[in-house]
Amino acid sequence: MTVAEIGAERVLGAGCYLGEGPVWDDRDGTLLFVDIEAGVVHRYDPSSGRDERFEVGGAVGSVGLRADGGLVIARGEGFVCSDRSCGALDRVPGFSIDTATVRFNDGEVDPWGRFVVGTMDRGHSSPLGSLYRLDVDGSVDVLVTGVTISNGLAWSADRARLYYVDSPTGSVDVFDVDPGTGEMGGRRGAFAVPGDLGMPDGLTLDAEGCLWVACFGGGRVCRFTPRGELDTVVRLPVSCVTSVAFGGSRLADLYVTTAQEGLDDGQLAAEPYAGDLFVVSPGVTGLAPARFGAVTP
Repeated sequence: MTVAEIGAERVLGAGCYLGEGPVWDDRDGTLLFVDIEAGVVHRYDPSSGRDERFEVGGAVGSVGLRADGGLVIARGEGFVCSDRSCGALDRVPGFSIDTATVRFNDGEVDPWGRFVVGTMDRGHSSPLGSLYRLDVDGSVDVLVTGVTISNGLAWSADRARLYYVDSPTGSVDVFDVDPGTGEMGGRRGAFAVPGDLGMPDGLTLDAEGCLWVACFGGGRVCRFTPRGELDTVVRLPVSCVTSVAFGGSRLADLYVTTAQEGLDDGQLAAEPYAGDLFVVSPGVTGLAPARFGAVTP
């Protein structure tokens, strides 16, 4: 198979230490993403170039859109809900993680209106993390344990599969999913990401059912078919590529977050755009984002 190569455009000098978790807000045409350790949520408006930054008072793994227009946020040791501008942060009671050993990482709202978020070992080496699911009633279910670095999540358009990444495994896994309830089972490896491409991080699905995988340390985003065949590579001028999300009025723009994490002074000098936000128009469209508290039609 011939592999196409395309380049990405830098659209925002975000300067994130660890940019992550992009999600497109289709109601107002903005892109949300986080700078994890800084505890900052960004809201970028591509029509104006404006970037609003909101501090949320603790490390922030990911954010999700709420049906009422606000946000659900994995922050610090638990979950909080807020309005659009991250004001009035209301803690969801009854659940917490041990922030001495783990922190929140990537998360997505599932098609049944629930927030699914993983944790990761702060030392990046031990299977201390888990994958959790927050329901609208405040209850939390544990979906997966024994995770080292919980990362990308994406449900297929027919709701029958969940793609998932535990980064150090070098693999994209897939779960069988009950389309009616969202219950998961039958985890198995979907395909391996070759080590010379980088470590699999965040991912998203396009409307053709192919996966776009951010390759941390590899300076690229790779598109794989469901059978694991590489068919497109997006090259970036930075090595630490963290996550991806489709956005724009037709969901035809692929936004890419990046990081400075782990780069020494020499590497930072060689990669002045590390931690910035990029975009590419890959010729395919993405899937509409789900919202917390609303079942996707």
